Amino acid sequence: MGDGGGGPAPIAAGDRDTAVRRLQEAYGEGLLPDGELDGRLQRALTAGSRRELAEALAGLPEPPPPSTATITGAALGGRIRRRGAWEVPRTLTVASALGRVRLDLSRAVIEHPVVDIDLRLGTGGARITVPRDAVVDLTGLLPGLREPRYRPRRPARPGGPTIRITGVLGVGRLRIRHARW
Repeated sequence: MGDGGGGPAPIAAGDRDTAVRRLQEAYGEGLLPDGELDGRLQRALTAGSRRELAEALAGLPEPPPPSTATITGAALGGRIRRRGAWEVPRTLTVASALGRVRLDLSRAVIEHPVVDIDLRLGTGGARITVPRDAVVDLTGLLPGLREPRYRPRRPARPGGPTIRITGVLGVGRLRIRHARW
């Protein structure tokens, strides 16, 4: 099986981290003995191509597909609201042309170390409350007429999820805050 010429396929950003996480999970599930884990981790961390990275994962069961969900504001001026103990998918797309968006992740069940939220806002605004220990990444967000309002928590506590917010804001404003507790 060739790679189309030109040499081995390079490793995409995040693939190495995913491979290390899969190896650690396999070890935790008893699929890898102690001695084998160290060697596979070393191969994953030093792999120079996707093929070498795949060899470090050989024999492991395929991971479940990442969870995704899409929430749209159905009616004209419809509101989107999630709060309480709702399960946050790995990837969440939120689209609202005119309505307001309220996402409260402070009590939500977040099982993934990284959550991607893709916002597609028209004229409506959005308010997102993230867990106290979350790290917020806005580098993939295209602001519209207004810049998002966000003040990073200082100092950030380790171990919290990373919430990556991407998408397009349009005319509305995005406000992000950390939960107080």
